[in-house]
Formats: sequence, structure tokens, C-alpha cells
Amino acid sequence: MKKQKPATAGGNLDARTIKLIDEIAEKVRSSIDSGKLPSLKLPVRSLDNVTYDEAKGYFELGAARKLRALTVNTARSFAQTLRLMATSRQLVEHNDFATKREVYYISKNWGDCRFDKQTESDAIMDDIEAVASLHGLSREQLRFYPESHGGSVAGRLTVIDRNPATGEAIEIDCTNLGSGAYSIPRSVEHLSFRTDARFVLAIETGGMFQRLNNHRFWDTARCIIVEMGGVPTRATRRFIRLLSDKQKLPVYCFVDCDPYGFTNIYRTLKVGSGNAAHTNRFFCVPQARFLGVTPQDIVDFGLEDATHPLTATDIKRAQDALHNDPFIMANPAWIAAINQLLHMGVRAEQQALAKWGLNYVIDDYLPRKLADETSFLP
Repeated sequence: MKKQKPATAGGNLDARTIKLIDEIAEKVRSSIDSGKLPSLKLPVRSLDNVTYDEAKGYFELGAARKLRALTVNTARSFAQTLRLMATSRQLVEHNDFATKREVYYISKNWGDCRFDKQTESDAIMDDIEAVASLHGLSREQLRFYPESHGGSVAGRLTVIDRNPATGEAIEIDCTNLGSGAYSIPRSVEHLSFRTDARFVLAIETGGMFQRLNNHRFWDTARCIIVEMGGVPTRATRRFIRLLSDKQKLPVYCFVDCDPYGFTNIYRTLKVGSGNAAHTNRFFCVPQARFLGVTPQDIVDFGLEDATHPLTATDIKRAQDALHNDPFIMANPAWIAAINQLLHMGVRAEQQALAKWGLNYVIDDYLPRKLADETSFLP
């Protein structure tokens, strides 16, 4: 566990977290005192228990619930759930936190209800977070942090953080970091921002982020660039969401032209996923739009000979999206784009634009795309 002195999540959220855990514990105790077997009601986390409301803009958890009752077969997992909730309460009380890996090792002192594998602790942690989400709380309020931090940020932005030892404000000027960038921390709730940027550009690959940063594209375009590094982490998604909401900035996504980029990377950022439906309202960015690379870009920018054939996995992922993904199915523009890609039988990476020169993406592609926002996919 990592110790922090100053508060990070805010007194109100801390109080709500402790209140929720106490209420659940009291119900368990009450059942035992009355001679009944205690149980815990948990949301079902799957795509089958997800609804997509275009007005809200993200995958939302449905009404299906599962019951974890205390029986001979479930005694261990029931005890693990309660021990993990008790650990969360202790972390909040002491203004501390634990990574997912640390939680697994903490349990080694729990005797017979210790976790044998981290997959066990992760699954129960997700169940507890799902319950907390029904009360407006996320895993970060439970003080369980992921191992991975967020992506990198550069551009016309000042991030206002605080010194973890003293609580004093620290201002990080993202225009003045040399050839480096600001690294998004694991928890971002306490951050605030100052910017004169016009938009946020979320970029899939680290290589493309480095090119745009080294050439200070963010200065001429008056924007903020964020490296997602593939499917964006929770911290990256939450950072972009808070930045966009607080500063009223549009978010444009620059991703490879392939089914994985469309349905995993972009879709996760914009509307979330089925398995994480209980947290989508905190971490997705409904205002995001897909700048490119689109299937039509392959034609418009003459990239036909810089593509790769779709693999069997690509084709299956695309067809699954057309028939099973609520977000894709609700957007005719995305249906048309994926069908176009399947008809073309190819995929294209961001780096394919280097066919016309290493800085073609800066000098031509992005300026042309940004001049016509009507070409963006929803």
C-alpha cells in the first residue's frame, strides 16, 4: 500500500464510500443475527446486460443482477468479498491506496480466504466496483488503482496538480516540457486545467504522438494532443473526459483504419465496453468523434498501395460489430464505413501517410481533415 497524507478524492466521496461499505456490512450482520444466510446482490457485467442510449452516449448497465449467497460452495468468495470491502474502507480512512497487484498480495494474510491468483482478486474487485457504481462511485473512490498509469499529454495546456506531501498546488505547463510530455497519473480526480486550446486530439500510437509533439503540431493547430497507446487506460479516458467537460473542448480521435481501431480503441473511448458497463459513465467520452483514418481516407489520400489485407480476425471483428455492437448498429455512418472497409478488403495504419513524406500528416493530412469536420465519423 502507498501512503498519502493529503486527501485526494474529496471528503464527500470518501464519506459516501465508507457509508456504502458500512450499509452492506450491516445488512450482512443483520441477516446473520436473524438466523438467515446473508447474501450480496451484484450487477451482471456483460454485453447482454448493456443498453445503449444515444442521448446519454455510452453503454449503460442493465437491470440484471446476480446473487452471491453464503453457502458451503461460496463461503470463500463471500468472505473474500467482505475482506476486500473492509480493505477499501481502511484505505479510505487512512487516505491511502493499493494497486491491483498489491491487493492480491495483501490477501496472503487472510488465511483460508486468500486469493490464489490475481485473476480472482481482480474479478471480486470488479464486482465490488459494480456495486459502488450504482451509487456514483468508481474503483478509484474505493482506493484500488490499476498498475498502468495514463498516456502522455502535450500542447496548450496547464495541468494544476498538487504536491502529495504538502497539498500545495503545482502547475505543469505542457508547452514547456522540451522533447518530453506530461504523464497522466493513475488517479486524476483532483486535477484542474487552464487552456486556450480549440480541441483535444487523441492519438492511437506513441510514434505518431512523438512526431506531432516534436514538430509542435499542437502549437500551430492550437490544440492538446494525448497519446492513447492502443486501447486507452482508465486514467487516460478519465483525463480526457474531465478535460473536455471542464474546458468545453471537442475531442477528435486519430486511429488506425482497421476493425480493432474502430471497435476496440475508439469505441472504448467513446461509449465504453460491455464488461465495464458499470463504469462507462465515468470513463467514456461521448463527445468524441472519429477524425480518421477512415476507409474513405484510403481513397482520398491515395493510400491504396500502402495498405495491408484484412486478416480473418479483422473480418470476424468487423462482422461482429455490424451484427452485435449496439453503438455500431445505432450509427448508419459507422455501418457504411465498416462495410466499405470489408468491400475494400484492406486496412491502413496511421503511418501509411508517410508514403507521401514523413511530415505529410502534419502539413497536409491533419489540416485537410480539420478543415472539414463534417467528414468525421460519429
